[in-house]
Formats: sequence, C-alpha cells, structure tokens
Amino acid sequence: MLRAVVTGNVWSTKRIDGLPNGAFLEVEVEGGGSRLVAFDVLGSGVGETVLVAQGSVAAAWFPGTPPPVDALVIGSVDHPPSPS
Repeated sequence: MLRAVVTGNVWSTKRIDGLPNGAFLEVEVEGGGSRLVAFDVLGSGVGETVLVAQGSVAAAWFPGTPPPVDALVIGSVDHPPSPS
C-alpha cells in the first residue's frame, strides 16, 4: 500500500465495460516523487492524501472478472487538527 497525494484528474471519455463509476486520478507517491494513475471510486480530490493499493490486490476488489486496474484508491487519510 502506498500513501500518495492527488495531483490531478485524468480525463477518459471511453472506457472498457466492467469498470464501475469512478475517476482516474494522477497521484504522487509520498517520499518517492513517482507518479501514477489510480482508479478512484471514493470521490477524492486534488490535494487530498490517499492510500493506494496496487497490482492484483487492486484488481481483485472488483466483482466478477477483474478489470485491468493497476492501482486503486482505497482510503482517504484524515489529517489530525493542528495543536492550538
């Protein structure tokens, strides 16, 4: 699992059958600077810190035949409030 920050949207007007409603997001992995495209069904937005699962674990989340999804946003990181 990776911790990453959403840096943008990837617009796709056509997609394969079997993908649920969701968005493709560009995310930047914290600590490494690498970027990847992750599928998101949670409604995450630019600037949000998210948790991303990769590989067969990401694809296995989908019911039925797994689609070719390499990275899936599985959670949103809640930042604790700043101390007063």
